[in-house]
Amino acid sequence: MPTPSITLHNHKPGAPPGDLVIWLFIFAELLAFGIFFGAYAFSRSHHVELYNQSQLLLNRESGAINALVLITSSYFVVRAVAAIKQGFSRECANWIAGAIGLGGVFIVIKLLEFNAKFSAGISLSTNTFYMFYLSLTVFHFMHVILGMVILTAVMLKARRGGYTPEDHTGVETGASYWHMVDLVWIILFPLVYVIR
Repeated sequence: MPTPSITLHNHKPGAPPGDLVIWLFIFAELLAFGIFFGAYAFSRSHHVELYNQSQLLLNRESGAINALVLITSSYFVVRAVAAIKQGFSRECANWIAGAIGLGGVFIVIKLLEFNAKFSAGISLSTNTFYMFYLSLTVFHFMHVILGMVILTAVMLKARRGGYTPEDHTGVETGASYWHMVDLVWIILFPLVYVIR
């Protein structure tokens, strides 16, 4: 009698982790952010003084804290993937819960920052810098929320034991999207908040 074989549902060697569809979505999102960043850089090169003065009113500390928050949350999803590969569903879910919690910290900090700007009368029409600042950060903010929704779905399935060491593509898919969200902030923060 032949020995039954185990079908592995993970990615092939050399292929990106997670589902192919999420990578198409990630590349499309990175393209959109890339165009945004390029337009920002082009506009800034023609209005350096305006951008430098407007940038001074941004809260660099909150931007830096949010960078650390997202980097830490990316570490948490790395640990979640490592845990599920070893068959530890509960630990995987706990690491993801930690990443979601840090996403919530990011959201609160950004809401406080947005509130300060709107209370000061700053809007998309204030000047070109603030048009880009608000557009980029709100666009990214929406991606953080979507990432938290994706991670929540992954966490709930992991808590139910829905992933195994042989079949955990969903965990890698959620992790890949969350890393994209983190990567965009790592580029956005210095570009908009720091570089003069």
